[in-house]
Amino acid sequence: MTLCCVGAMEQLARRVYVAARAGHLDIGPIMELAFAVYESYWNSPSARELLERPTAELGDAALTRLTWQLLDEAAFEPGFDLEPGWWRTLEAALAVVERDVRVGGIRQSLRLVIPDWDRESGQARVEFGGGAGGPGIWPISGQDLQGALEVIADAVQDVVMEAKWAVWPTCPGHNLGLRSGCVDGRAVWTCAGSGGHAVAPIGQLTG
Repeated sequence: MTLCCVGAMEQLARRVYVAARAGHLDIGPIMELAFAVYESYWNSPSARELLERPTAELGDAALTRLTWQLLDEAAFEPGFDLEPGWWRTLEAALAVVERDVRVGGIRQSLRLVIPDWDRESGQARVEFGGGAGGPGIWPISGQDLQGALEVIADAVQDVVMEAKWAVWPTCPGHNLGLRSGCVDGRAVWTCAGSGGHAVAPIGQLTG
């Protein structure tokens, strides 16, 4: 598929996403997207069903289900321009993780940025002490706070350790590195040692 076609399908997916999020299911753009996806991804069940099933048989519930499934099969992920709330969630997560950074005696500034080299992909990065780095953070990571905390903690850990050339944070009981994880639906720091026990919720390290 040419870059032109990729760009056209992206714009069409954006249009369908915005309408679906608002509860407006416009069959025309949905069917256009279904045809584009079907031509590009032969194994798309939703596109095949939309194209083969008589439109009169598609009630609101079925059309809603198939539209969201189609967007997923088209690998469409909205950016911060469509979901600015996800950026705010990631910033809130960064403020929580920053508490652990300060407890560790680290004073350099932290903020969330989209570097110039990431403008096209739309990924955010954590800037630490004036330099951005670490793993890219996709907008969808900001869908919920606990998931955002886990992703942001991992990114902050990466940039801090790269700058300090030292393990951060560490388990007070084993002096081993910690890693972000999820326990019972809550973002926590877990020990990298055997058993991987939970040390503290992210944002609640004590030193």
